[in-house]
Amino acid sequence: MSTADRLTDALYGLGWSTVKKLPEPVAVRLGRSIADLAWKQRGKGVLRLEANYARVVPDAGPERLAELSRAGMRSYLRYWMESFRLPAWSAERVKTGFECKDVHLLTDAIASPRGVILALPHLANWDLAGAWVTTRLETPFTTVAERLKPETLYDRFVAYREGLGMEVLPHSGGTTFGTLARRLRDGGLVCLVADRDLSASGVEVDFFGERTRMPAGPALLAQQTGALLLPVTLWYDESPVMQGQIHPPVEVPESGTRAERTSVMTQALADAFATGIADHPEDWHMLQRLWLADLDPAKGPS
Repeated sequence: MSTADRLTDALYGLGWSTVKKLPEPVAVRLGRSIADLAWKQRGKGVLRLEANYARVVPDAGPERLAELSRAGMRSYLRYWMESFRLPAWSAERVKTGFECKDVHLLTDAIASPRGVILALPHLANWDLAGAWVTTRLETPFTTVAERLKPETLYDRFVAYREGLGMEVLPHSGGTTFGTLARRLRDGGLVCLVADRDLSASGVEVDFFGERTRMPAGPALLAQQTGALLLPVTLWYDESPVMQGQIHPPVEVPESGTRAERTSVMTQALADAFATGIADHPEDWHMLQRLWLADLDPAKGPS
């Protein structure tokens, strides 16, 4: 393991061992201070976040984009402070830490014999939403985690999420899709963060007026297993309670090839994600290149 990898692993370990012991107001202030410092340094992540916001809010000038990126970094660090502290939260704190609109769409689906797929973008704190599902709704679920480097850091994330009641599968595992399909055929719940394609073989969609790729997995799983596919969006307000919205289900088209049906369904997911991101752009934690024009300039608009 390289020195950089050891340092990265040690910093995350310090976060989970130390931040969770801090009083909540202290953790909030610490997160905001770190966010403001990172924002002032104008590093690559902040500049990328700002460039992504420019797609979401196309009429924003430089001053508005700077305000958004500062709020975005504060939201991002709120996510990390909460995540470091989640293992120490009481069950009651988890239950009251999230409020969700139209949650009946989820609870009715869970009560049915069909499997359920929740698909969401990198908005607010998806780990908190997951902990709320396992705690308040008393429903375990299966999810997928990107294989991080070093391997010890990936192991930390798996242990963290398993400690919150989730079954975690590796994104790069050859049997992952089959395992997810089995869970859904058994009537289980699967939760997938689905606004960024990690395979470079995802489905092209229109997203805020430009082309990008999003994972085909949610749509393919719904077609193959008959599971209900529900988009979810999350956001923060000024309170300690995170907010969420369950969107109407994405239906499988009655006609077309599998590829055509997958394209239509993935575009429907992208549209639901775009609605939530446009309403709360500062809570979209996308510090990576996303649009094809940024990944490959030849794919950009003419």
